[in-house]
Amino acid sequence: MIKQCALALFTLLLVSCNGKAQEKETEVFPVQKTEAEWKAELTEDQYYILREEGTERPFSSELNKIYSDGTYKCAGCGTPVFEGKHKFDSGTGWPSFDRPVEGNVAYATDRKLGYTRTEEHCATCGGHLGHVFNDGPKNTTGKRHCINGDALVFVPEGE
Repeated sequence: MIKQCALALFTLLLVSCNGKAQEKETEVFPVQKTEAEWKAELTEDQYYILREEGTERPFSSELNKIYSDGTYKCAGCGTPVFEGKHKFDSGTGWPSFDRPVEGNVAYATDRKLGYTRTEEHCATCGGHLGHVFNDGPKNTTGKRHCINGDALVFVPEGE
């Protein structure tokens, strides 16, 4: 009897861990393109980050140390997602911001590494930008939007 209960409990846990709650919700974004169109328009690194939800190596982005006024746009569709005035040096090796452009970033739950993180996407094309954490500057929002530089294009103020 104990073996049967243990087997039933194990089966229940196995099924619950692989249920629909673990699947990523599919969101429909205003800009829709085929994978072939994305591959034709993006660099290999941009495609890896934006469409395959990859992560670039820390300290590899030229955008990491830019602290000028301007706008950071989604490299996939050009939507403004972050402002230079909200960028800070987090020491992590990725461009970091304390807030996004309101309404232009969408969020999802990411459990790919075995723990829960909040993933950020462009709200227009769904391109993967990075993740948001609660260890940002306490004197502003307390948030650290840790963003892949290959997901962004920087446009200096006045251009």
